[in-house]
Amino acid sequence: MTKSSAPLLLNGDPLTLAQLEAVATATLSVAIAPGSTNRILASRAVVDRAAAGDAAAYGINTGFGKLAEVRVAPDQVAALQQNLVRSHCCGVGEPLSEAEVRGMLLLRANVLTKGFSGVRIEVAELLVAMLRHRIHPVVPSRGSVGASGDLAPLAHLALALIGEGEVFVRGERMQAVKALAAAGLSPLKLQAKEGLALLNGTQAMASVGGLSLARAQRVVRLFDLTGAMSLEGLRGTPAAFDARIHEARPHAGQIAAAAHLRALMEESEIRESHRLNDPRVQDAYCLRCMPQVHGAVRGVLDHATAVIETETGSATDNPLIFALTDDGGGDILSGGNFHGAPLAFALDYAAIGLADLLSISERRIDRLINPDINEGLPPFLSDNPGISSGFMISHVTAAALLNEAKVLAHPASVDSVPTSGGKEDHVSMGMTAALKLRQVVENAEMVLAIELMTAAQALEFRLPLRAALQVEAACARVREFVAPLREDRVLAGDIATLAAAIREGAFDEWQGDPPSPPPVPEGTF
Repeated sequence: MTKSSAPLLLNGDPLTLAQLEAVATATLSVAIAPGSTNRILASRAVVDRAAAGDAAAYGINTGFGKLAEVRVAPDQVAALQQNLVRSHCCGVGEPLSEAEVRGMLLLRANVLTKGFSGVRIEVAELLVAMLRHRIHPVVPSRGSVGASGDLAPLAHLALALIGEGEVFVRGERMQAVKALAAAGLSPLKLQAKEGLALLNGTQAMASVGGLSLARAQRVVRLFDLTGAMSLEGLRGTPAAFDARIHEARPHAGQIAAAAHLRALMEESEIRESHRLNDPRVQDAYCLRCMPQVHGAVRGVLDHATAVIETETGSATDNPLIFALTDDGGGDILSGGNFHGAPLAFALDYAAIGLADLLSISERRIDRLINPDINEGLPPFLSDNPGISSGFMISHVTAAALLNEAKVLAHPASVDSVPTSGGKEDHVSMGMTAALKLRQVVENAEMVLAIELMTAAQALEFRLPLRAALQVEAACARVREFVAPLREDRVLAGDIATLAAAIREGAFDEWQGDPPSPPPVPEGTF
């Protein structure tokens, strides 16, 4: 992905997964849109008036959660916000990746520019500056139940903004205060409402889940490619991809997957070699039903993508500030936009869909190597079966990855554990759903790599007959990363190499129709 020179201007509008991924991978810079400043200042004026007044305003001059009835003296308001950040830094587990933390910084900054959070402009500016200087807070991956948003992960993010805790700077772990100083940045001294505005929100689950969905959108289309390769290796027929069949059941994903498969199968010598004398009536489901299954997963991922993209431009903290005048007049309303239910359901749904995608791929891998059903190919695609095990155990690995994906497909969102003294008595578990999805996507990339390897090997046993033009080109790409298996060797590295190549876009030209075009970062979004 090439770096864009024009920045993405943040004004609180929804972002696409392509924009999220581009900023997360540091190929797209960001800046605050000029038009956002007035909204931020107006909402801040409402908070300043409330902090100086006598009426109770949640999180501004009161405690939090179960302690919302406790009033805080004006001279303790700043300490309240600092203590909130420190007390909520209870995350555990391995840190989120640099890309995931960059996604959090982006999404939190974008939401603040909507002007419903009541923060000073300096808060959003520091988030953007940390992106620019590649200062990434150390954010433990576990600790969020997705109730008042992702409290623990966002607290660790906010901790770095106040010059405490640790950050990564270009891979080096160091104290946040040192990293800020080296970049010429000053830590924030939080004022009324600002700690709460930084902690309340769904930006951890949205970042982890959104970046996982971007990878999943790539994977689902590449499974069309491996499916076409496997079909050719097994001398199957593309008759089941006829457009008339799918127009008779017009699910958009199914129609798109069938069209992609037809395009991938054009000009195949293998198909022509047995078109007139093939005794088989129809192929097994894992080949014949690819449009129906792959297409259904496309629909699942498109739905989940729409949910995440809506969330990227949503005000998710509490209370929300609705400025009515420029001099501090407005309403402070408490609600529950921080609840992660919409994301949790969508991310669980995506994991379920991907698990089934792994399942149909594993069946194709088995058909390629199983001598009882692999249409005359050598057992386990081995040049010397018996002495050489060929791809026997790579299929076992695919089965293990599928099993793990099935376990992870159990929805996190069906669970709820009351927290915060019963005040937060129904939670979403959205961050768990996001982390599960991330692992399922990683498993999918590895199973995809295994099917690429086995299908390419099968096609070489069909020589001198050639597969469809795009399939042949994809096989040539596979061979740029992995050599044919002529005798047994360690395959673990080959699987990892191909999976990494998939993640890095080496096979993107065979994706067919992408879900959305790359961003053109001009003007505001």
